[in-house]
Amino acid sequence: MAVVPPPKRHPYDQWSPDARALDLVGDKWTLLIVRDLLAGARRFVQLQHVLPGISTEQLRSRLNRMVADGLLTRQRFREVPPRVEYSLTDRARELAPVIGALARWGYSWAWSSPREGEAIDVGAVFRCTVGLIESAPPPAGGTLELRVDDRAYTLAVEGGQVTLREEPAVGAQATVKGSQSAWLAALGPDADRSGLEISGDSRLADMLLDSVGSQARRAVNVA
Repeated sequence: MAVVPPPKRHPYDQWSPDARALDLVGDKWTLLIVRDLLAGARRFVQLQHVLPGISTEQLRSRLNRMVADGLLTRQRFREVPPRVEYSLTDRARELAPVIGALARWGYSWAWSSPREGEAIDVGAVFRCTVGLIESAPPPAGGTLELRVDDRAYTLAVEGGQVTLREEPAVGAQATVKGSQSAWLAALGPDADRSGLEISGDSRLADMLLDSVGSQARRAVNVA
């Protein structure tokens, strides 16, 4: 049986598995940290960069708690200057389908074009793909390179397992590239992919893009 983390300072105090789960992951930022680490280990400053709005103290406190709860590992490297990286444990990695389900629900009931003041990072949407695809895997797999302006992402699906790396793909069967505005249109409520350029296996590209963004076509209008 897995080791059960100690109770939090403000638990739900209900003997119920969902309440116990929310004791661990129900705080603000926790699931977004898991989402962003699904693409691989990150340093503290890298997490700050992809989580706009979180204060230094909030992030430090949340990471310390997640390490204590067995959701993250902290690796220190003997370098100058010192380097520390955070990675998901197997316990946290199993939250990928949960994040996928939340993203799918968000597409259906809360999605819209970017609101005024919202930080725009297409990579944040891409990082939901691990959970989105694993919770509803496509009939075939492959490797897809996604390019947003000069930034590259590698999405690989094999045997129901999904990996996302924030680096150029090696041996990708297809590449999808576009400007940030083109990706906003493609991933937005209208799912307009006309601004994207697909090269290579277009059937694979369309299939994986459908797995990631098809829910957007059914999104409701959100003010």
